[in-house]
Amino acid sequence: MLIRISDFISESYVDGPGIRFTIFCQGCNHHCKGCHNPQTHDFNGGKDVDIEYLVDKMANNPLLDGITLSGGEPFEQVDACLNIVILTKQKHPDFDVICYTGYTYEQLLDKAKTKPQIIDLLNQIDYLIDGPFILELRDLDLDFMGSRNQRVIDPKKSLKENRTIVTNFDM
Repeated sequence: MLIRISDFISESYVDGPGIRFTIFCQGCNHHCKGCHNPQTHDFNGGKDVDIEYLVDKMANNPLLDGITLSGGEPFEQVDACLNIVILTKQKHPDFDVICYTGYTYEQLLDKAKTKPQIIDLLNQIDYLIDGPFILELRDLDLDFMGSRNQRVIDPKKSLKENRTIVTNFDM
């Protein structure tokens, strides 16, 4: 299976706690003013990459703590992202998964009514950083977020308890 990405970083220190393998999905409809990754907006940009290639790159790095799905918008390629996470966890069950999205958690639940794979992906994610980047709410003091409207959500617990659970990173 292929995923369209802008790029990946083999060892990122800024996309979540620890050392992370970060995949920048290509394609985003949010077009947030002041976006940190505007090159990821065009759905026709980037390149198609086999997800097994990306998983193999992670498997060969003993320093990694987890994987981060960023964008672009990962939930525009939910099937490919789900496959990446499942394959990664098969090889590294101790990896945690962080996913950035411009959607709110509640918007994702609404989208899941017509695309149930969203729930499957949410059940694989340990930390969901939700909400669009809002330039006027930009805050450089936030850990791993760009603007004050964004939240760190525990999607597994939120789904289980049928309410939005805001959390912090276990650092």
